[in-house]
Amino acid sequence: MRQRKNGSSIKHPNLSDAEAKSQKKSPYSLKDVFLTCLGFRMLNALLIQTYFNPDEHWQALEVAHRIAFGYGHLTWEWEEGIRSYLHPMMFALFYKLLALLRLDIPCVMIKAPRLLQSIFSAVGDLYLYKLSFVLFGDGVAKWALFSQLANWFMFFCFNRTFSNSLETTLTLVGLYYWPSVRSSLNKAPSGSRKWGLALAALACAIRPTSAVTWVYVGLLELYLTHDRLRFIFVELIPIGSVVLGITCLLDRLMYDSWVLVPLNFLKFNFLSSGGDYYGTHKWHWYFTQGFTVMVFTFLPFCVAGIIKSKYWKLSGLILWVLGLYSILGHKEFRFVLPVLPISLIFVGYSLAALDERDSRNGAKKRSSCICNKWPSRKQLAIFFLLASNIPMALYMSLIHQRGTEDAMNYLSKEAAKGKVKSIVFLMPCHATPYYSTLHNNLPMRFLDCIPNKGMPTESDRFMMDPVSFAVDFAKNWSHPSHIVLFDSEERHLKDFLISHSFREVRRFFHAHFKVDRDLQASVVVYAD
Repeated sequence: MRQRKNGSSIKHPNLSDAEAKSQKKSPYSLKDVFLTCLGFRMLNALLIQTYFNPDEHWQALEVAHRIAFGYGHLTWEWEEGIRSYLHPMMFALFYKLLALLRLDIPCVMIKAPRLLQSIFSAVGDLYLYKLSFVLFGDGVAKWALFSQLANWFMFFCFNRTFSNSLETTLTLVGLYYWPSVRSSLNKAPSGSRKWGLALAALACAIRPTSAVTWVYVGLLELYLTHDRLRFIFVELIPIGSVVLGITCLLDRLMYDSWVLVPLNFLKFNFLSSGGDYYGTHKWHWYFTQGFTVMVFTFLPFCVAGIIKSKYWKLSGLILWVLGLYSILGHKEFRFVLPVLPISLIFVGYSLAALDERDSRNGAKKRSSCICNKWPSRKQLAIFFLLASNIPMALYMSLIHQRGTEDAMNYLSKEAAKGKVKSIVFLMPCHATPYYSTLHNNLPMRFLDCIPNKGMPTESDRFMMDPVSFAVDFAKNWSHPSHIVLFDSEERHLKDFLISHSFREVRRFFHAHFKVDRDLQASVVVYAD
């Protein structure tokens, strides 16, 4: 915001008088905001006890565990060179630190990675507040932060160890430093664009599809800036080259050969539609189901905020990202996680407008001695948002699909006591965490699902005929000490398990309703 000589600020053209006044100085210190967010996110991390998507474990923690301890499974994506080691390396160094401190014990190994992620999430929360503040003032910033912390999907997903979670944090921090995102009346500090470029490049190195976001921001900057040649040749190309070079050197070290991950990623996901193997959705899915479910009951406030603020740069970014991701056949909620906080900024704008309106009405009633026992519109809105989001957040984080995590946590503790010798997972591939949770170098076997040009995988064949597959599978196995399976397959394999001298030792609740297969109500552990 451009400052007058007397220290007052020029009002943003889309702000009310009250909001413009609040932009002078935030009543909250950034340190207090960060510590509040950090405490909340750490509690959030401890409350996440469910399984959402295999990539949280198999593309991050499992790889990191292999780097740090010498054992862990690498999925086929790592054999094909379509993943960068940059993101897992962060957790690998953390695992090394835990081992050095002799804290690599089951309870710590299970909770520590999400606690580490909670620090990055808190940074993302802080920069959401800072971005909202420089765009719209404290009146909007505090409600945007409230929306970020109250939204059920942010609570459920932001602290998970996905590359998307770190990408979201880098997006929020990066947007804060890009001049093109700000109002013309609210100039970014000198040199901030370089920081924005570095963060954008890092986000793309961690997750190449982040380029969807940064192409929009870059084109916007190219259109608005007066020093285009400097932007391209002195900042964009050198900074991008340095980050790409460092990433390539790291991948060269880990792959033991030169691998250009962004190119391989582009070929697989965009040129060959390889991601479609994992399922496809209609083109409109993000608009009609995916993103609307993520925003949830905040949606009407988000739409109202977009219309009232008329800040088309940010609302255009949301539409751009959703539109381009809609072209791809394979769609997932977490792919568009980076623009969810941006939509919550507009929710903050809408709630701030309600707050201002209620303040004006309250002043009028006090001046006319009118007493109103009914709650204000702002209070009703807050109650509605909390009442709808808190139960959803807690149910999805504590209850829905928790059985696979509980089973692996149990086996980890049993293995530490020497009671587990080997494990076979007779269930769809990647349905549980693996060595990163077990943290014991025992023989384990899961049913593979490497894409094979239309040929059914082990996992497919097992789901089509569990009994015939299990009988054939047992002919070549080394008799395991434990078998893990869902109750939906257990009922078909009861006789098989008894005939091989297995007995049920533990049963863990998993889900109340089915997701993409038959109801998997519980996870059962058998031992010989």
